[in-house]
Amino acid sequence: MSVNVRHRPALNVKEAAKLYSEKDGVPIKYVCTSAIDNGTSSMDIFYRETPHPEFGNRYFGLYFRFLLDNTNQLMITNADKVEELKFEMVEVNGQWHYSQDRHDFHTVGDVSIDGGRAYLKMVGNLSHPVKTFRVKNGEFIEEIIV
Repeated sequence: MSVNVRHRPALNVKEAAKLYSEKDGVPIKYVCTSAIDNGTSSMDIFYRETPHPEFGNRYFGLYFRFLLDNTNQLMITNADKVEELKFEMVEVNGQWHYSQDRHDFHTVGDVSIDGGRAYLKMVGNLSHPVKTFRVKNGEFIEEIIV
């Protein structure tokens, strides 16, 4: 089942997925934009079904590192940890929204969500549905607590 998640990537993720698909010779797809810890720096996270032949990861993150000369450098990192993280999301108008990192106070309609993977803080209209999701095999799945 596909979940209708609204993303806010930093890069042109279609072009990035195409570039890495061609470079690596396997399908690459965008998953989400998130910090992969409790941090304040989010990255665009991509998935491949087969582990990378040299590094062994199935997820990688692309982000900009800002340099002292006021330029930025595109960086890549292992993002396999994304499958260990919880994504608390709020539903507004049929789409699920999430905060990308600890200080990403994201407003949609009459509700705001904050905290990234570190915590959940919401303000505004709290009657919107809230659920917890996880990433598994490149897809968001609802976390069912039994």
